[in-house]
Formats: sequence, C-alpha cells, structure tokens
Amino acid sequence: MRKLVVATLGTLALAGCSTGPGVQVTRFHLNQPIATGQISVEPMMAADHGSPEFQTYANIVGSELARIGFTEAPGLAKSEQVAVIQVDRMFFDGPPRSSFSIGIGGGNYGWHGGAGGSVGTTFAGKPTQNVATRLIVQIKRRSDGTTIWEGRAETHARFGTPESQPAAAVQHLASAVFQGFPGVSGRTISVK
Repeated sequence: MRKLVVATLGTLALAGCSTGPGVQVTRFHLNQPIATGQISVEPMMAADHGSPEFQTYANIVGSELARIGFTEAPGLAKSEQVAVIQVDRMFFDGPPRSSFSIGIGGGNYGWHGGAGGSVGTTFAGKPTQNVATRLIVQIKRRSDGTTIWEGRAETHARFGTPESQPAAAVQHLASAVFQGFPGVSGRTISVK
C-alpha cells in the first residue's frame, strides 16, 4: 500500500510540475446525508498518535471540520464519528524549467527524448527538487468502522518555498478537501 501511495504521488507530481501549487481532490461517500456533530481526529497509523507533527495536522483538520459544522470532541472523549487522517510527503527531482531534447526521429521541448523516444539528449540546467504532499481524511462511525466519507487531496511545490512547508501544505490541502463538503462522490476536481 505504501508503494502505491508513493507511486501515485510521483505520478501526480510529475504530471503537474510546471504549474503552481494546485490541489487535486477526490472524495467518496455513500450519497447519504452526513450528520455533523461531535467528532474526534485520530491518526490512520497508530504509531503517529501523540507526535507533535500529527497534532499539528490534527489541529488543521479539526479547524476545517469546525468550519463545516462539526464540533471536536473535548479532551480524550471518543465520539461516535471519527476523522482518521494520514499525511504523506515525497521528495523528487522534477523536470528542469526549460529543456530541449533531441532524439532520433525529431526533437521536442520537454524532459524526455524526441519522437519515438528511443535516444535523446537533454540540454538543461540542474533539475529542481520538489515535494509532493497528500492528505487522506476518512470520516468513520466508530461503532462499526464504516467509512461514510473519504477525501484525498494532493499537491506539490518546490522544496524550500513557503508552500512546501508541511503545515502550510496540509492547511492548503485540508481547505481544498472540505471545499463544498461532501462533494460529488468519485469525481476528481482541481482546486487552486
């Protein structure tokens, strides 16, 4: 599963390296009303519980849940609804800003070789390192473990920019994933 997440992030990141930090959001639900009420925010991976990093992300997601009408369960109270969250980050070298490739069969502008793609030479500067961030939020019923809503949001930014900082990226993702809650099930949208 972890390899699938990394592969998905890599594909997303490479697909959009030339644009700013847009967000791809996909949501799934049972096409039934979702009652707002008390909710707890917990990590998807038990090992993350109590870590400062998780607490930062939980506070961000909790604020967004409050914005759409949920109330975070106080203290250690365990509510019937629980928002289970996971944040994944992956660093990768993106394509150079401008490159010109010459390959057998012709030339093209881009990272890969020319038409046919068999052999190519790239004349360009050093690739820039980027970071892809993915937020997964599942709202579940604690009593039976049923997931009643799931949202996934992914973005990327150049490493070292304000948008690449973990808390800033998760804030951007959380805002996007809950935009228009609950959203259309199964549809992927782009949010700036």
